[in-house]
Amino acid sequence: MATAGSVLSEEQLLCPICLDLLNQPVSTPCGHNFCRECIQGYWQSANLSQCPMCRQKFYRRPELEVNTFISEVAFLFKKSLEQKDENETSAVGQYSGLRGGVSCDVCVGKRVMALKSCLDCLASFCETHLEPHHVLGTFKKHQLIHPMMNMQDRVCKKHEKLLGLFCHTDQTYVCRICIRKDHKAHHTVPIEVESKDKRAQIKGINAEVEKMIRGHQQKISEISQAVLLSRENSEIELEESLKVFNKLLLLVQRGQAEVAEVIGAKQRQVDSRASRLIAELKREIDELNRRNAELTQLSHTEDDLYLLQSFPAFTTLPSTKAWSHDTCAESAVYVGTMRRAVRRVACQLEETVKAEVKRLCEDEFRRAQQCAVDVTLDPDTVHPKLVLSENRKQAFHGDVALNVPDNPKRFYPGVSVLGKEGFSSGRFYYEVQVKGKTEWDVGVALESVNRKGGNMLNPETGYWALGMRQDGSYWALSSTPIQLPLVEKPQKVGVYVDLDGGQVSFYSVDSASHLYSFTGYSFNGRLFPYLNPRRNHGGVNSAPLIISDV
Repeated sequence: MATAGSVLSEEQLLCPICLDLLNQPVSTPCGHNFCRECIQGYWQSANLSQCPMCRQKFYRRPELEVNTFISEVAFLFKKSLEQKDENETSAVGQYSGLRGGVSCDVCVGKRVMALKSCLDCLASFCETHLEPHHVLGTFKKHQLIHPMMNMQDRVCKKHEKLLGLFCHTDQTYVCRICIRKDHKAHHTVPIEVESKDKRAQIKGINAEVEKMIRGHQQKISEISQAVLLSRENSEIELEESLKVFNKLLLLVQRGQAEVAEVIGAKQRQVDSRASRLIAELKREIDELNRRNAELTQLSHTEDDLYLLQSFPAFTTLPSTKAWSHDTCAESAVYVGTMRRAVRRVACQLEETVKAEVKRLCEDEFRRAQQCAVDVTLDPDTVHPKLVLSENRKQAFHGDVALNVPDNPKRFYPGVSVLGKEGFSSGRFYYEVQVKGKTEWDVGVALESVNRKGGNMLNPETGYWALGMRQDGSYWALSSTPIQLPLVEKPQKVGVYVDLDGGQVSFYSVDSASHLYSFTGYSFNGRLFPYLNPRRNHGGVNSAPLIISDV
């Protein structure tokens, strides 16, 4: 009868999430198999019921039952692997830990397994060549042991006796004659005792290795889970972006159709009016041609009396319309109508884009707030003239230097302070109230920034900050500062940092709007929240910077 291992491969019985043998396997309606705990954990963390493999979505979370057949197959497969490991371990023990066992030293050509090793002959023998040791009296006295490789290396070169002891003093293997001569006062133990101690050490090392393996497997599971969640988030973001662009595209298409209809209707109106005008002009031309013919005929008559009598009837010209430039005016009105239609659609598109940007900014801001951390200020870094509140959440310039110990962490002369906790990975967010101030700098700084002497605030010196100046202007403090055209003055500033993504972003908390982002950076060290209330200026800028609860 075929075993589980001979029918299925190990890959077929691995859970796609934890990459381990299926434990309590369950099957989704789409036919994929997972550990029950893994798929339930995935659904809970993703907050969406779908298959991690084929992405089929389930409108209702399926009630999963353990697949007894797959569970039994996985159990048999695991059992066969354990049996295989036991057999290999048994073979290893029988043949002194050497793969494939010990070969007979007498047999030539085909490799034959040895049955015993002889301590007197210093060789290993198969069943056939071991026969003399059972028959001949001389050989019967030889000492036979389990087969071992390289018997010559197990004998003392000096006394030609079996190395049966281990000398701790010289860290070498010795025979019984050695300890009576060269190692008499040394600490020696039988090899069996030393081996037992080493086996205990091996067991401890093996336990540590197994722990490391489990840790690596857990890390693989975490990475796989992160990849699945990343794919899920990517699909959500892609769907969201498609909705936005489809909305804008539909608006453009509708606007284009509307403008085309306006232009077409106006052109049809112009065509109709032109047709009427042309028909009227042609009628008047026919009337004028008729009068012209009559005048020509009258001019050629030789009857002078008839000419004089008929001439008064021709002194009045046929009645015609006084034609103006109405057609040109119509064309000008047509062009203006078209432009107004395009402008109206463009304005509608602009309003829609602004609304979508505002909505996206609000979504981005809410996601940033989900990474909020509790920030307190570090008194060891605060400038001597800065005053911290008792809860270390506020800082303002006090004009008078406090008596504080100098240390390498403290800022001077820059009136700055860092947060107590630093971050080396992941994402974090905090908010600072700047209401009532005329100057301030807020952001993050590397732990390695220079705390002494003058310091330009920019990413090259280890600062990623936003600042306000006395004239009411706002600046992103990059290598070349960038002025921000803000319509509303932010009363509270949110700072979001993604260390792995190399991003520092600033938001106006009141309007949930994006102010500025530093992107594409690699942070070489821990980042700390950074505040600079700047100088008091006679009480004009005395309001504190306050770290707010999110």
